[in-house]
This record gives sequence, C-alpha cells and structure tokens, in this order.
Amino acid sequence: MPEVRGTLREGMALRLAESEAVTDSRLMPNHRFPQWFAERSAAHDHAVRRVPFATLKGWRFDPGTGNLGHDSGRFFTVEGLRVRTDDPRHGSWRQPILNQPEIGILGIVVREFEGVLHCLMQAKMEPGNINLVQLSPTVQATRSNYTMVHGGRRPRHLEFFTGDRPVAVVADSLQSEHGHYFLRKRNRNMIVEVMDGPPEHEDFCWLTVGQLLRLLHQDNLVNMDARTVLSCLALADPAPGQDRAVRLLNWMTEMRTRHELVQTVVPLHDVPSWRRSADTVGRPDGRGFSIVAVEVAAASREVAGWSQPLLRVGARSLAALAVRRGVDGELLLLVHARQEPGLTDVVELGPTVQCVPDHERGLPPEQATRYLDRVLAMPAERVRCDVVHSEEGGRFDQAETRYLVVEAPDGFDEPLPDDYRWAPLDEVTALLRHSYCVNVQLRTLLLTLRNGLWPELHADRDLHRRNP
Repeated sequence: MPEVRGTLREGMALRLAESEAVTDSRLMPNHRFPQWFAERSAAHDHAVRRVPFATLKGWRFDPGTGNLGHDSGRFFTVEGLRVRTDDPRHGSWRQPILNQPEIGILGIVVREFEGVLHCLMQAKMEPGNINLVQLSPTVQATRSNYTMVHGGRRPRHLEFFTGDRPVAVVADSLQSEHGHYFLRKRNRNMIVEVMDGPPEHEDFCWLTVGQLLRLLHQDNLVNMDARTVLSCLALADPAPGQDRAVRLLNWMTEMRTRHELVQTVVPLHDVPSWRRSADTVGRPDGRGFSIVAVEVAAASREVAGWSQPLLRVGARSLAALAVRRGVDGELLLLVHARQEPGLTDVVELGPTVQCVPDHERGLPPEQATRYLDRVLAMPAERVRCDVVHSEEGGRFDQAETRYLVVEAPDGFDEPLPDDYRWAPLDEVTALLRHSYCVNVQLRTLLLTLRNGLWPELHADRDLHRRNP
C-alpha cells in the first residue's frame, strides 16, 4: 500500500478545481500537443494483424474444455458462462466470457508545477485501439504484466503505485469493467501526488485537468483506462452528496435483492450456437461479439512482440444518458440498475441506454433496449454531448462507443420502470467511493458532464470553475 502523507492531501478538492480551470500549460501547450502526440505515435514500429488461432504463441485451446488460455495460466482465459436471470426479456443463456481474475493497476501521478496540479499521461499503444496509440494513464498494467510473466520490462513508473515510493493518495478504489464481456473483472483505480519526479521520458507528458477534460471532446484519443481513473477525481470532492448517496445505495441494494443473477462457468465447447473456425469463435449468424487472434509488433511496449486473443464487438456501441433539472435546479440523471452477465453483484448503475444498436435490429419489441429509439430521435438542440471513445484496447479489437448526453423533455420518464431512477448528479458521483456500483460506461459519462461540454450544469458550484 502506498504511503500517505496527509499534508499533501490538504485542500485537494480545491487544488484539483484550480487545475480544472487551467486549460493551457507551459509544460505542454495546447498548440504543441497534437504535434507531440503525432510524433510519439509515429516514433515506434507498431503493427497488428489477424492470424489463425493455430499460430498464437503461448496460447492454446484446452482439448478437454475448449477454453482458450495462456500456457502460464496467467493473463486471461476465454471460457463459457451459463447465465440465469429473472429478466423476462432475456431469461437464461450461454456465452463466451473473458475470465481475468487478477486485479490490475490503473494509476495517474499528479504533481504541482507553478502552483497548478498536472497529471502525468503517456502515449501508449494497445493492439485493439483505434489508431493503436491513445492517451493513457501513467500506469496501466495487469498483475501478469507488472510481475513480468511475459519476460519483458517492468512497466515504467509502477513504483509510485506499489508502495516503493512515498506518495499522497488522492483516490484509490476498485472499479469494475465491461460486465457483458468480463467475468467479475476489476482494476485498482489510483491517483497519487508526488513532490518530485518521475524522471522525464519522451512518451509521457504533463497536462492539467482542464487540458485533459478538453481533450475528451476528441474522438478516440483519451483511452478507457485514463477515463475511468479521471472519473475518480470526484473522490477528492467532499461534497454533501456522499451523505445523500445513502438513498441511492438503498435503492441499489433493493434491486440486488429483488433480482436474480446466477453465473456458472462452463467449458467453452458447451456454449451452444457458437462455433470455432480457424480464426474466429462466434455465432454462425454473425450477431453479437466474437473472439479473434492477432499478432502484435510494438517496439514501445514491455515486450517488442506477442500474440493474443481479442474480443471483437463488430459494431459501435451506444451509452446514452438522459438528464434534466429538478424542481430545485439540481441536475438529475436517468440511471439504470443494470444487470450484466459478468457483474460481481447482480446490478450496477448504468446509463439510460447501453447497447449495440446494430445488434438490436430484428429483435421483438419486448427484447428491445428501453429508451433507445427516444434517445436517438432527440432533436439536435437537446443533444449536449456526442463523442466517440475507444474501449479496452488490451482485450477488445477496435471497440468504440458513442457517448451521448441528451436533455430530456417533459414526460420522457412516464411511466418509469422500477429499475430506472432519476438521481442527483452529486449522489451518483458519490457512489464512486464504493466498488461495483457505477459501471464503466456511466463513469465516462460522469466525466463528460464534468468536462465543460455543458458548462452551465456547474455554474452554481465553485469546484467547476472554468476560464472565460
């Protein structure tokens, strides 16, 4: 556990707010960033190509179960999952699932320069990323990676998150990831402050919080790991919502008690309606996701080359959040107590709509995602945010999600199903203090609300000041 120096933590919420208000920096000026990022993207030889499963190095299908795993027994395995729910729209089914039981570290180092906190970010390659290189946290590493199971280098700057260097812990929480595709996966999300260091490296740069939030306007630039860590900035905010969140926690506990999610790991070859070919595990009708294999060359990574399976969604996902003002002016979010097959605790709080629209075609009305048509039909004047971000590039192949925030008209919520609720922004944000409560898609949308795409949302809060 990293050592905590309480004196560094004093006034952290205000200091982060001040960093949020600074939208340019001498350390990495805005006009310089595109050139730096392009140079880092082109500085190393990176290549990813699809290959047959038989050519994977160190990976193989188990002859008894059909599961796809690494010879070391580490990293992750592709297994089968039998799911039983009480949701009449879906009932029970079987599917492949990524089983990665180890806890990884996603961490951002912050340091004060010229009186302003800056975040240390890196230009990092992942094989499944759109454009391969995206802006990433200081450290993003699975346990298999940082214990060097691959035989390569130790991740740079890991010592700031493992107790080897004195730091002040700004935020530290376990958060889940993509419950539709991972079985109970979670990572440790950390933000730590240092007084000096780390040493400079050309693949890293210092950016203010305000600069980072502005970069979220750009498609496929700030990666998923960076977004989930940045959402934890709210943990430094001692807003009263952390007390009021008890109401939301009580509602979630009621949803978890009322609903059923039974997960049983089964052999991959016992998953009906899925077929394995020389280079794909997928459904013959092409619906849903599939498992593919890739060969990777990456001179900038801890090992220069490897091969691995990736999960391919095959179509763009949608995460949409309806918002409105309450009678007292506070911002309300229409959130969903959402069941997903791989979740740790039955339901997590998700956005109003979360689905793959292309996979909805042809579904009977009783199986269609609620509010999808209404969100997509919103007139332009009610769309407050519309941006595309990539998902987990270390496990997913070219997966991206359209993140949408819309201002709901009167009557949007009539009638409201039991598993939906209008919740104040401060209450939802306060749930980030708890593990397995806010799903990864909603965490990105919470960050989007913070980033000034709708600045009047926070006009009444000093903690969300911006430069004129």
